Amino acid sequence: MSTKDEPVDLTTIPVSPGGDNSDKKPEASEEQITVFHDKDNFNVKHPLMHKWTLWFTKPPSGKGDNWNDLLKEVITFNSVEEFWGVYNNIAPTSELALKSDYHLFKEGVRPEWEDVQNKHGGKWSYQFKNKHAVPIDELWLQVMLAAIGETLEEEGDGELMGVVVNVRKGFYRVGVWTRTIGKSIPGGGDGDVAGGKGRSIEKGKDILMNIGKKFKDVLKLPEGEVVEFSGHTDSAHSGSTRAKAKYTV
Repeated sequence: MSTKDEPVDLTTIPVSPGGDNSDKKPEASEEQITVFHDKDNFNVKHPLMHKWTLWFTKPPSGKGDNWNDLLKEVITFNSVEEFWGVYNNIAPTSELALKSDYHLFKEGVRPEWEDVQNKHGGKWSYQFKNKHAVPIDELWLQVMLAAIGETLEEEGDGELMGVVVNVRKGFYRVGVWTRTIGKSIPGGGDGDVAGGKGRSIEKGKDILMNIGKKFKDVLKLPEGEVVEFSGHTDSAHSGSTRAKAKYTV
């Protein structure tokens, strides 16, 4: 299992942004130091494909708190090094208070159903009910890495909006939010990346099912366990995050 000092196997990450893994040593004055050599004084960054923003939902006080008052934007980052800098300095999921959430979304997308980029979408989700037996910190880390590493979908799918973990009394819930529910968005943008314009329902469903399968693999769930996909609109109408599943994997 990963530790904070040794986050993951980094052999696939180049020493320099240009991908040069040669044995040639830089001049002393140009020594390239990543966050993995010195977490405070690194001078090399490995850029991510997208910028990402970490959000936190603090527990309600019980005094009629507004959702917008509970949802806090933490930080936006766009490199591998910055991600680890953030991750190593926030509380682990297992130590969060009940009714807390972490949300990791692409920059410019609020983790809300009503956001213009989310309102036609949905999410894959899974609940871990035996909290004491679940390595939630490791699983949430792997979900975040899959998101920022662009491995939850194929290139050009343009579905992934963000990932979320909910801490509740009886369970942990992990979710992956998508732009659509498998069909074109009315008035959607150009190409598959924005709203699936011109994408058939069958193609849209195939893309979502593929994301669900990848999500299930990241969570290391056995074959008999099921992850569910539901639309945000259905969830809003039912007044619950547990709307009837459109798809299951």
